Amino acid sequence: MQLGIVTYMIAAKWSLQKILSVLGETRIRGVELRTTHAHGVEASLSPRERTAVRRMFEEAGVRPVGLGTAFEFDSPDPKVVRKNLEGAKQYVELAHDIGAEGIKVRPNRLHEDKGIPAAATLRQIGEALHELGEYAQGFGVKVRVEVHGRGTSLLPNMKRIMDVANHPAVVVCWNCNRTDIDNPQAPPHARSIRRNFGLVKRWVEIVHIHDLYDEQYPYGELFELLKSMRFTGWTLAEIPACHCDQDAVRLLRYYRALWQRFARS
Repeated sequence: MQLGIVTYMIAAKWSLQKILSVLGETRIRGVELRTTHAHGVEASLSPRERTAVRRMFEEAGVRPVGLGTAFEFDSPDPKVVRKNLEGAKQYVELAHDIGAEGIKVRPNRLHEDKGIPAAATLRQIGEALHELGEYAQGFGVKVRVEVHGRGTSLLPNMKRIMDVANHPAVVVCWNCNRTDIDNPQAPPHARSIRRNFGLVKRWVEIVHIHDLYDEQYPYGELFELLKSMRFTGWTLAEIPACHCDQDAVRLLRYYRALWQRFARS
């Protein structure tokens, strides 16, 4: 497996050049660029600017793992869903143009408080993802569905979404949420994600990891599960920002060392 970062939030205020410089200095070889952040890799880029971004990555030896968008498809308003779908398609094109592997999207919530059954929202999300997957496949890009949102982050619900999406270009971004834990009332050393992970295991192609020192989440078991499935994808550090640049370099060096212990043990 491979280590990269998510620019939310540690690199939210960095330029693309600075991101590539820091990653080179810390020997971390991949990044998911969160859209709307200071690096400015957005769908508004011209063809010439997209080519320049792609060249920057190639020259730095860093992989543009993906674009982290916030497009979501749970709204009760069909116009909002359509707007998000069309926006996501623009970022599929951008991902293709800069050489990125995929885009991240998310479900955000259920709407049972508005009288809409959960099953209806889950189906709606899945159907939108199928359409997006069809579009993305034509560009050689993956649609990564983050395990996210109020009610939608529950793994049985994620499984229902993915069952409906049913497209090879639509995969799961495991997000290391507290709701992953099968037995959250157990003491930290006895907590497990095995059952919930198993619900979506066949779709997991990318993983967001957070503070690996946090004993409240069973990171050791997560890495064992990934190794048991011969996972060769990206595990991306999504961690808080630092107060100064040198702290960020030092933190990422420590993070890489700890990640190696989990990944290789």
